[in-house]
Amino acid sequence: MPAYRSVFKDEAKLDINYVPSRLPHREAEIRLLTEFFSFALSTPKEMTQRVLIVGNVGTGKTALSQRFGADITRQAKQRGINLNYIHVNCRQYRGSLFLILNHAVSFFHPTFPKRGFSAEELLNIFLQVLDEQNAYAIIALDEFESMVEKSGAEPVYQLTRLQEARLGRPQRVSLICIMKSLRAIEGLDPSTRSTLQSNIISLEPYRYEQLVDIVRDRVQLAFKPLTVQEETVCLIAELAHSEGGNARFAIELLWRAGKYADAEGFDAVTPECVRKAVSSIYTVARKGDLAGLRLHEKLLLLGLARFFKENDDRAYASLTEVEQAYAVACEEFDLQPYTHTQLWKYLQVLSAMGIIKKGVSSAGHRGRTTLICLPRIPARELERELITLLEREIEDK
Repeated sequence: MPAYRSVFKDEAKLDINYVPSRLPHREAEIRLLTEFFSFALSTPKEMTQRVLIVGNVGTGKTALSQRFGADITRQAKQRGINLNYIHVNCRQYRGSLFLILNHAVSFFHPTFPKRGFSAEELLNIFLQVLDEQNAYAIIALDEFESMVEKSGAEPVYQLTRLQEARLGRPQRVSLICIMKSLRAIEGLDPSTRSTLQSNIISLEPYRYEQLVDIVRDRVQLAFKPLTVQEETVCLIAELAHSEGGNARFAIELLWRAGKYADAEGFDAVTPECVRKAVSSIYTVARKGDLAGLRLHEKLLLLGLARFFKENDDRAYASLTEVEQAYAVACEEFDLQPYTHTQLWKYLQVLSAMGIIKKGVSSAGHRGRTTLICLPRIPARELERELITLLEREIEDK
């Protein structure tokens, strides 16, 4: 039995819960968080802070907060400050202030009972624990909108007013609230809302070039050298960019593509592995969509599928290569190929359907070159389905 081979060096580096030591293209936000919480390393007793991190899915909100939390607690320890970062997913705790506070107390006392106290009592117990241990806490409330939707304004008010009954005593608890948008807090009373909205870090969706950097970083961490091709990286970035700049989607796709490479016994993760991976997540081109194409649209797509099947290390084909592959497909079925102008119209149709993706690039080419990508359908599967449809269609004529 042959020995098992893998393209992975450490696939745990692609786990959703893994937080890398550096976050490409979030350096400015890390610096801003560090500035907001600079007091925690110098005069922690004097003040607390509340910060909102806002951004769409896949913009790195959770990773940003967790990276900052690990960094600042390490720096605090070096200075002899007992600072603790407590990350809570509010959706996981059903948006319940009681469950969230129970988790916070259990951070210091793991055997603390799960019931028998009210949320208000838990709040006082938590502050008492911090006083007894001369400790400080930054509580990160991930998916913060779940708490607002489930419990309303009252728990938010309690958390933002923790210190009001502790005048003259050390300030202990700061908050980081992580959410997709500010809409969730629009219904809060003005004073609570203004307290929360004083410090906002908004994360924009990643651009294509940024996603390329993020994927490259994870490739270095998770894969053996030279096992992930550059065209594979670019295709994953392209797909993640089309999903709203979603880095989480990119990393998930990278992992799935690696698993397909291992399953096939490949030495490298090719663009075809990516197409297989994405087709397992989304079924974009249904059989009915392909069947509804015109004859020469099918032939054009067949030529493209065969090009990528024969060049599985390629993510993009030039327009000239696509036209040549289409001409070969026409010859096979004894049909006269259409003109360049008509083919361009067919490409527009296929692009609008999401079956192909086209763009313009000048890198490595003389002038501006149209590049065609087959992003979401494995080339072999597409070829097989199109041949069946074409043979049936031509027989019926």
